[in-house]
Amino acid sequence: MTHAPADLLFTGGPVLTVDSARTRATGLAVRGGRVVAVGHDEIKDLAGPRTEVVDLRGRLLLPGFQDAHVHAVMGGVELGQCDLSGTTDPREYVRRVRAYAEAHPGREWITGGGWSMESFHGGVPARDLLDAAVPDRPVYLVNRDHHGAWVNSRALELAGITARTPDPADGRIERDAGGTPAGTLQEGAMALVGALVPALTAADRLAGLLRAQELLHGLGVTAWQDALLAGSDGYPDPSDAYLTAARDGLLTATVVGALWWARGRGAEQIPELLERRDRLTHGRLRCDTVKIMQDGVAENFTAAMTAPYLDACGCATGNSGISFIDPEALEEYVTALDALDFQVHFHALGDRAVREALNAVQAARAANGWRDTRPHLAHLQVVHPDDLPRFRTLGATANLQPLWAVHEPQMDELTIPFLGPERAARQYPFGDLLRAGAVLAAGSDWPVSSPDPLHGVHVAVNRVAPGCDTRPFLPGQALDLATALAAYTAGSAYVNRLDDTGSLRPGNRADLVVLDRDPFDGPAEAIAETRVALTYVGGTRVHAAPDA
Repeated sequence: MTHAPADLLFTGGPVLTVDSARTRATGLAVRGGRVVAVGHDEIKDLAGPRTEVVDLRGRLLLPGFQDAHVHAVMGGVELGQCDLSGTTDPREYVRRVRAYAEAHPGREWITGGGWSMESFHGGVPARDLLDAAVPDRPVYLVNRDHHGAWVNSRALELAGITARTPDPADGRIERDAGGTPAGTLQEGAMALVGALVPALTAADRLAGLLRAQELLHGLGVTAWQDALLAGSDGYPDPSDAYLTAARDGLLTATVVGALWWARGRGAEQIPELLERRDRLTHGRLRCDTVKIMQDGVAENFTAAMTAPYLDACGCATGNSGISFIDPEALEEYVTALDALDFQVHFHALGDRAVREALNAVQAARAANGWRDTRPHLAHLQVVHPDDLPRFRTLGATANLQPLWAVHEPQMDELTIPFLGPERAARQYPFGDLLRAGAVLAAGSDWPVSSPDPLHGVHVAVNRVAPGCDTRPFLPGQALDLATALAAYTAGSAYVNRLDDTGSLRPGNRADLVVLDRDPFDGPAEAIAETRVALTYVGGTRVHAAPDA
C-alpha cells in the first residue's frame, strides 16, 4: 500500500467491495480520483493534513450504481411537462391536464405523460376525457411505458386520423365499436400524431439532461446507458444534449449512448451509425452501442410470443405479437454490427423476441468469433426455459428491470389473463437466469418506472413493490440482496464496458455511494427505506443529502 496521503478517506463503517468474493472492508482511500487502498485500520495511516475524512458512522459504502437501461433526457424533460405519474385515478389525470393547460395558455400542444394502463378498461383511455379538459388544443400524452399515447379529438383531427385510416404495420389505432379512433395509439401508431408535436429545442433537451443528472446522482447513480438516442421512428433524439454537456464540462456522469436502429430501414443505415459513433463520443460520453427494439409490450399484445395471446374467455387468438425486425434480417444486422465492434442492446420482452435476439447473437458469434462486444437483452418479461442457458453460452447479459416483477393491476388484469398460467409463470425469471449462469445487469427504464436503484433492489429481493402488502410475485425468482446490488453495480458496469468501475479495488475509479444505513442489517422488507447520503464521481462529491 502506498503511503502518500489520500485526498479522501472513508472510515468507520462497512465497505462492500462487490468483488468476486463479496468481501467487506472498513476503510477506503482515494487519490487523484482513483481508489488507492481498501482495508481496515491501516487505511487511517493515509490521512494527511489535507485529506478529507468521511466518517461512515456505520453506513454502507459501495460502488456507484449504474443504470443499464434508462432514458435520462426524456425523463428530465417530462419532469417539466404535464406529469401524470404517481396516481392511477383518471379523475386526477383530467384535473392535472386541465390545470397544466390553464397554467400554460401559450402552449400550442399539451404534452407529457406517465398515465397507467391499469387506470382504464382494457388499458385504453378515450379521447372524451381529454376533450373535456382541453377542447381547443391538441393533447398528446404518452403512457408510463412509452408504448402508447392518449390523444384528444383535436390531435386526431390535425393528424387526419379517421375510421378509414389503416393501422401502421408496427402499431395499432384503438377504435370504438363503430370503428372511430378511440383516442389511444399503440406503438408505431403513436408517430401519426407524435410527428406533429412541436419539436423540443436544444435548450429543452439540455435542461432535461441536467435535471435528470441531478436526480440520478441523488439516487446514487454515477453512470448509465441511455437506451434511445434516436433520430427516427417518431422518437426524440437527445444526442445534442449529451454532446453539449460533454463538451462544456456539464456532464458529471459517465454515459453510454445506445444509437437507435431504425426498424423501417436495413443495413444501409450502418455507415450513419459509424459516423454518429465517432461524432458523439467525447469525454464522459461514448456512443458505441446500437439499440434494436425487437418487439413491444405484453399489455397491448405487441410483445412477440412463441404462442398466441389468449382472449378474455381464455381462448387462443390469432395474435402472437409483433417482431419489429424480420428474424433472419436481424441476424444479418447484428452480425454486421458486431463485426464493427458495436455492442447491441436489444429490447426483447416476449419469449419469441428473446429467442430471436439470442439467435442473432449466436449468428454473430458464429460469423465473427467471440468478440468483446457484450450484447445484452433488456426487459425479459417472458423467457422460454430452453433459452435460459443460452445467455451463458452466448455471453449475452440479462438486463433486468426489477420494478416490473410485482403484482399490480397492470400485471394482474392486463397481462396474466392473456398469457395463460404456464406462460405467466415464466415472467421475469431473475432467479432462473442467475442459476443458469447468466451475467445480470439492472436498469430502471425511467421514466417508465422509478429511477431509484434501491427500489429496484427491493423488488428484486422481495418481488413486492415498496410499501405494498400484496403477495410476492413468483417468489422463487427472487434474488438475494448481494446479488441484486451487484447487478446494479458490477453487472451494469460490465454492460457499460466501464471496467474500472463497478467494484472497489485499488486502481478503479472512485465512483462511490454512501447509504444512510447498512441494508444488510435490517429486514428485507425495509430495503426500500434506504436512502443515498453521499454520491461521488471520480472522487468528487456530486450529491449530499441534507443530513449527510
